[in-house]
Amino acid sequence: MSRNSVLVALAFAFALALAASTGQAASPTAPSVSTGSVSNVTFSSAILDGSVDPRGQETNYAFQYGPTRSYGSQTPLSPAGNGTKTLRVSQSVSGLQPLTTYHYRIVASSQAGTTNGRDRTFTTPAIPLSLVITGVPDPVVFGNSFLVEGTLSGTGAGNHEIVLQANPYPYLGGFQIVGNPEVTNPTGGFSFPFLGLLESAQLRVVTVGKPEVSSPPVLENVAVRVSFHVRSVGRPGFVRLYGTVAPAEVGALVGFQLLVPGHRSVNEGGTSVKAGTPTVSRFSRVVRLHRRGLYRALIQVPPGAHVSNYSTPILVR
Repeated sequence: MSRNSVLVALAFAFALALAASTGQAASPTAPSVSTGSVSNVTFSSAILDGSVDPRGQETNYAFQYGPTRSYGSQTPLSPAGNGTKTLRVSQSVSGLQPLTTYHYRIVASSQAGTTNGRDRTFTTPAIPLSLVITGVPDPVVFGNSFLVEGTLSGTGAGNHEIVLQANPYPYLGGFQIVGNPEVTNPTGGFSFPFLGLLESAQLRVVTVGKPEVSSPPVLENVAVRVSFHVRSVGRPGFVRLYGTVAPAEVGALVGFQLLVPGHRSVNEGGTSVKAGTPTVSRFSRVVRLHRRGLYRALIQVPPGAHVSNYSTPILVR
């Protein structure tokens, strides 16, 4: 070996020894990240997955997300520690819009720098359609018209064709379409007029076409129609209370009630419904009234196609 070669080798060895003795080390390294998959995706939320290697530095991470590569939203910063192994991490996001493609990535930072994961995407599904309805009023008086009102909710609920179906008492015939189809308004609202319901019925609204969605059935009760009158019978303190009931609920109980403001009504006798015409029955009774005032008749019918009802109050002087 030449004298120069020996000098070079000695200088190199001295440099290594000097570095070891002074503790010289490599510069800290920024964390490494990997944008993972997405899970539990609904029309308004999702869970974003990823991984972080802090590379020995105290590290925080977050997910950036939004409808473009500019993102626009970010999850709260979360600690990933200062280890040297890869950690699997995830965070949930909410307030998303249905049927929308979102970009997302994981980002991690430490004193050594910030690292962005690669961009990935997912698409939220549509909001499932759903229907709710109610009858207004309920009960409806025999032969009167009423409305079936409701709302179709979900993606595509506006301007959607729907139909009304009814299953009359005794609810064994199945649902049949009533009237013509309608179209929901831009916000999914609708109102079906129902003309002249004669007996209690189960009602529902169903979408036309796919997907087929049905509202939960509601029961629209039909209350008997009651007329109520009074006339003198020529005896002090006595009057005749009479009226009609439709349909002909022969045998139904009739109660005469005095209405006392701020208190429960007071019973003032009663009678039963008698046969009249095929469609209208009658009641009539002479009663002794203890007080003058507002009276009404309560017609109590057994469970069936119709429900009990009150008459309009009348003033007995």
